[in-house]
Amino acid sequence: MNKLICVVLVSMLTAPLAFAQDRYIADKLFTYIHSGPSNQYRIIGSVDAGQKVQYLKADKDTGYTEIIDEKGRTGWVESRFVTTQESMAVRLPKLEKELADVKTQLASAKSNSDNEKAGLIESLDSRNQQISELEQNYSEISKKLTTSQSEIRNLRARIDTQKEDLLMKYFMYGGGVAGGGLIFGLLLPHLIPRRKKKHPGWAN
Repeated sequence: MNKLICVVLVSMLTAPLAFAQDRYIADKLFTYIHSGPSNQYRIIGSVDAGQKVQYLKADKDTGYTEIIDEKGRTGWVESRFVTTQESMAVRLPKLEKELADVKTQLASAKSNSDNEKAGLIESLDSRNQQISELEQNYSEISKKLTTSQSEIRNLRARIDTQKEDLLMKYFMYGGGVAGGGLIFGLLLPHLIPRRKKKHPGWAN
């Protein structure tokens, strides 16, 4: 029987803890914990703003909420000072950490962007240099081609001139040979002495 009573007492004491929910005391507040659901009950302690407490139940008639504070004390505080939102003391470090993470991500993204930009600029400079070299090579080749074409024209002109000179020489040589032959043909009869014909009546 005694064991049964002990079990019932333990169950009664631990049952509120099983249904306890996390709550927070509103920021910028200092409030007392009362032993009952109104300020008529004696003060058993106090809780600071932002302190985490466990919610047990609320008394709508009196506007008080039963809580368990961080020291394990069970008492009542005004319901309007109990909120489900974490206090700034808890949220601020989280927000600062999130902000630091975002800044780190932004810095990393900026670094990656700068690296990509630098790579693109380097690639663009390399392409521009290659284009400049190609243009320079093309200019040199064009100059060489122009020079070669000019030399070819000069050579062709010289060849044509040499042909004309050669034809003129052949013509003059042929004319000279022909003229010499004609003159030689005219002079030849005068150079060879004619034999005198003997008259038949003349004596030897």
